[in-house]
Amino acid sequence: MATDTDIHDQGRQLLPFRESVLAMLGVASVSMLIALDQTIVGTAMPRIVSELKGFDLYAWVATAYMLASVITIPIFGRLGDLFGRKPFMLAAILVFTVASVLCGIATNMLFLVIARGLQGIGGGIMIGTVFATVADLFPDPKLRLRWLVFVTSAFGFANLVGPMLGGMLTQYGGWRLVFFVNVPVGVVALFFVRSFLPHLHQAREGARLRLDWVGAFVVAVTFGALQLTIELLPKQGWTSSTIVLGAIVAVCSLTLFFWEKRMGYPIIPVDMLLDRKLGALFAMSLLGGFALFSLVFYVPLLFQGGYAMSPHASGTLITPLLLGTTVGSVINNRVVTRIRRANAIIYVGFALAAFASLAVVALKGSEPHLVWMACMGASGLGLGLVGTSLTVCSQQIVARDHLGAATALLQSLRTFGGMLGTVMTGALLGHLYTMGVHRSLDSYQATQWFKSFASPELLVDRAEQAALINRLVSAGHAGDAMMNSARGALVDSIHVGLVVAAVAALAGLCLAWFVPPVRVGYLEAQPQRG
Repeated sequence: MATDTDIHDQGRQLLPFRESVLAMLGVASVSMLIALDQTIVGTAMPRIVSELKGFDLYAWVATAYMLASVITIPIFGRLGDLFGRKPFMLAAILVFTVASVLCGIATNMLFLVIARGLQGIGGGIMIGTVFATVADLFPDPKLRLRWLVFVTSAFGFANLVGPMLGGMLTQYGGWRLVFFVNVPVGVVALFFVRSFLPHLHQAREGARLRLDWVGAFVVAVTFGALQLTIELLPKQGWTSSTIVLGAIVAVCSLTLFFWEKRMGYPIIPVDMLLDRKLGALFAMSLLGGFALFSLVFYVPLLFQGGYAMSPHASGTLITPLLLGTTVGSVINNRVVTRIRRANAIIYVGFALAAFASLAVVALKGSEPHLVWMACMGASGLGLGLVGTSLTVCSQQIVARDHLGAATALLQSLRTFGGMLGTVMTGALLGHLYTMGVHRSLDSYQATQWFKSFASPELLVDRAEQAALINRLVSAGHAGDAMMNSARGALVDSIHVGLVVAAVAALAGLCLAWFVPPVRVGYLEAQPQRG
């Protein structure tokens, strides 16, 4: 087992090839654990909410994980810079695996949301350490990119099997298996990381452990209040409760800004966030996360609730989205050293993601599955190009001793963007679906049946639909037509959310203009000119 080692530039890599492979197997297994959970849960969500009820907490199942991750990513990215990443990665795997078991035994939506928050703590620590670990092991940028292909391939394998596996497990074994499947992967990751990953740490004299607990608390309150405000505002408008929540968000945001500026090791490095060279990259990471997670968590509901597909079919169609993100990462790593400006990849990625998201909105649900898969794949490919390119660009711009903080902040903002995308799309969905169902029932002169149609979870449960249709027919109503109208209202509301995701991608495309030129190995490969 490797002993404590100070990080020094020892050429291109810190370990011999064999030891590098074994260490990277540990890193790759952790990336698989992250990817599998991100991709497998979205496919199962419509069935989960159908069984446990509580559609109002649909977005919270995703955002509880993201909120916990947003807080833990920068904390442990910074701690990893000072004290090494291996101990935190081991603890994260244990927390994540135990939380997965708790998710699998959940008996109601609130319990599931709490367990997902605990799972998010482990996931956030892993995200905050895994990418920076690769940079620690391989100081040379070109060699680092080659090993990133290894990690992204493992990530891509989990992305490939995640949606389909989630659909199959949900349809044939029950949604609880979606969480239990994390356990064997966690055991493998724990073994490889503990046995083969060296404990690397920066040699810093006088480094003191100062955890920004105040900053973490204020971040949690700010983001939690922001999510509640976004959820309640479409339903209630500006009431006393939403005004109070808005005031909490404003006050906490200002408090966080001034508090973090005076901290030596802040949870959110404000100076880095305001750096002109990095600001656009951070904003684009947020927008990319917004677009990606809007698709990941609501397209399965579109397929299963709007178009009456099975979980297995839905998982098959959503697979190209996640696979595309991995393919985009691999392509980026292969071409980034061969082009004059790495920035060009960001333009291509955001443009492709926006076009594909709008194409999904234009489809009517009756197209061949290959058409859906092509749109999903194109969107994922674009966002994959963007995500990896942002990481590469940031690591080229910042100083070496800030690699962990910059990478963690980038990932944290991507997660925060995903949280915003999930909750904003969910709020729009709930509000627009309610309005659409009201209009539909009014046209059938059946508004007294609104309670039966109030939650989209009805459109996932076939048995409940059949029972409601029979009751409607017995009461003299056109049951099938009313059910189809409710399904149409759900489709229209999700389409609006996907348009917002496309607008986020277009905004990222515009921001790419402000990123300074970044070259990765291109000049070294060219003949020098006088």
